[in-house]
Amino acid sequence: MSLTWPWALLTLAALPLLWAVVWWGRRRRRRAAVRVTSVALVRVALPGRTRWHRRVPVALLVLGLATLGLGAARPQARVPVAANSTTILLALDVSRSMCSTDVTPNRLTAAAEAAADFIRAQPGGSRIGLVTFAGVAGLLVPPTDDTDELLGALESLTTSRGTAIGQGILTSIDAIAEVDPSVAPIGVPLDEGDAQGDYAANVIVVLTDGANTQGVEPQTAAEQAAARRLRVFTIGFGTTTPSPPVCASSQIGEDAFGPGGGFGGGPGGGGGRFGDRSPLTIDEGALREVADATGGMYYRAQNAGELQEALAALPRNITVTYQHKDIAALFAGIGGLLVAAAVALSLWWNRVRRPPAARPTAATLR
Repeated sequence: MSLTWPWALLTLAALPLLWAVVWWGRRRRRRAAVRVTSVALVRVALPGRTRWHRRVPVALLVLGLATLGLGAARPQARVPVAANSTTILLALDVSRSMCSTDVTPNRLTAAAEAAADFIRAQPGGSRIGLVTFAGVAGLLVPPTDDTDELLGALESLTTSRGTAIGQGILTSIDAIAEVDPSVAPIGVPLDEGDAQGDYAANVIVVLTDGANTQGVEPQTAAEQAAARRLRVFTIGFGTTTPSPPVCASSQIGEDAFGPGGGFGGGPGGGGGRFGDRSPLTIDEGALREVADATGGMYYRAQNAGELQEALAALPRNITVTYQHKDIAALFAGIGGLLVAAAVALSLWWNRVRRPPAARPTAATLR
């Protein structure tokens, strides 16, 4: 919970001040002697009060005033809100290793089919765009609600050498900025407050089977997404023992680096910085860091079924954002009820009771 006007909490200082005034007034109160004809009548007229009868109204009054003071600070609660219009950028890895046959018939075909099912399952109002990346990244389909255009693009995916995961994230950011003026494109200076507040309804989903081999590092690109409050969900696809790539004729595209490009001309593409790690295996550490840095989630899918489950689980996280809702009215209502209860109990327990009517005696009847 956060406070819009935290300075309003200074009103709570009136509570100890009020208590001090009451205490000082009691000390200066003078006792007065009153002559009465019957002490019994006075005892009957006095309200019968216990210790709780004296303290409960006071406690309710103090609690009510404290609640009203907190409500004056305009508290806000962070609540989940369903987004009616969400822009989703699917960034798909189309490196040559996506033709690996450890997933039947190969990774690229299985990924395209799972992405198609994901697109068909999206509710109305959502816009989906497609970004593909190998050695370079490019916007294949701008965000749209035209399902046929998206499905047609998935059927024509081609592979190339290299794996530019970071560039795929940056390209996705620019694609979102084209349709959402509240998101600044890459290269535009950001205000200090841009990284504060709630997550945007727009998200990026990155599906890859390898490690970054070209361009900007994924973690660096994630910093740009986080600065714009864009969540990035990452999916690592494929087994830990990739099979040799077997691409269909329609899946073979031109290499971005020409003949001999990539890391020594290998099937995964790109020249990179790996040390002892193979660029053909999923860099799960980097994908987790990207998701954690942006408020997204990382999923691991070793076959087509797990990939479909991962994509099916995304809408529950994508279409729900968190917003701060003003709950000052709730505090005002509760505080008013507490004060009213304190006053009502005090009046009821301190009411003057009438003495019981005297029964007639033989002397009065004469």
